[in-house]
Amino acid sequence: MASNRPAPQGAYVPNDDDFGGYDENSWEEWNPTEESIRPVRGRHRVHKRGGGGLARSSTVLGVGVIAAVGAGGIATAQGGKPPVSIEMPDMSAVTDSLPEAKSLPGVGSLISGDSSDSAAADNGVTVAAAPLSSAGLSSADAEQGTTDAGEALRARIMEQAENQQDQADDAVQKAAEEAAVKQAAEQAAAKQSAAEKKIAAEKAAAKKKAEAEAKKKAEAERLAKLAKSYTLPVASYTLTGTFGQPGSMWSSGYHTGLDFAAPTGTPIKAIHSGTIKEAGWAGAYGYRTILELDDGTELWFCHQSSMSVSVGQKVTTGETIGRVGATGNVTGAHLHLEVHPGGDSTGVDPAAWLRGKGQSL
Repeated sequence: MASNRPAPQGAYVPNDDDFGGYDENSWEEWNPTEESIRPVRGRHRVHKRGGGGLARSSTVLGVGVIAAVGAGGIATAQGGKPPVSIEMPDMSAVTDSLPEAKSLPGVGSLISGDSSDSAAADNGVTVAAAPLSSAGLSSADAEQGTTDAGEALRARIMEQAENQQDQADDAVQKAAEEAAVKQAAEQAAAKQSAAEKKIAAEKAAAKKKAEAEAKKKAEAERLAKLAKSYTLPVASYTLTGTFGQPGSMWSSGYHTGLDFAAPTGTPIKAIHSGTIKEAGWAGAYGYRTILELDDGTELWFCHQSSMSVSVGQKVTTGETIGRVGATGNVTGAHLHLEVHPGGDSTGVDPAAWLRGKGQSL
């Protein structure tokens, strides 16, 4: 296996050419192999990204620039190209146009030894430094004399907070007004509803009253009409016994009719037109006449001293059918009147029945 010799070294000859003192004729071609290249020993460092990246990047950039410059020189030496000249710009014009550090806002007071500031500090007066930046300042801020971006931001925040507070207050006030309007509307609706109910109640009461009055008037007219067809059995009397009155003198234990006390011989009249169903002696009732009306109601006239009608006879209202007496089970002269609707054996109160026919007792 053939091996190459180590990399040749050029002879050093001091001169002013592009090869830095080496003789260009002493260079020869070199074919590197594994034996002629010295291995690099040690650990390879791997750059980790993280803190300090800017410093490392600057270092790498500097090394890269140096390597690029060296490579350019070597390429020029090998290719015979002229060297690349690097010129630095004249910074004098730029530095002359820059303001002095003392004139910068907020900086001059830090580096200057102004006696006025020192005197103010000695007197206990705090000297506010000018803002370092005017970024974020609007034309409105500039017109108001605001030169500090932080102060302008604070002013805008405060203004926004005030606007939000005003909006919140407006919303609260609007809600209160709406609630008041709603409450007023509800109260008005309640009052209107109450008024309508009152009017409706008054109308209903008036209607009911009118109906009652109309009914009363109709009843009065009916009774007036009936009064012409009905009459009391005797003209002059005294009520001595009422319906349902208890007592041992009655076999049923209570009074079953209405007693009209009158002198013996007082005429007894037919209360309404009808047919004589019975006329004769009836034991404890004495002489009794039964008058049957067209609706089947039976009127019993008892304790008569005499009778002036016979069975099957038709009579009219006010016609005399007998006379008051004291026959049967009695304590004195009187007419005992009983009313039996439909011919029922159980009678009803004659006083109520007579009032229903328009008669006043």
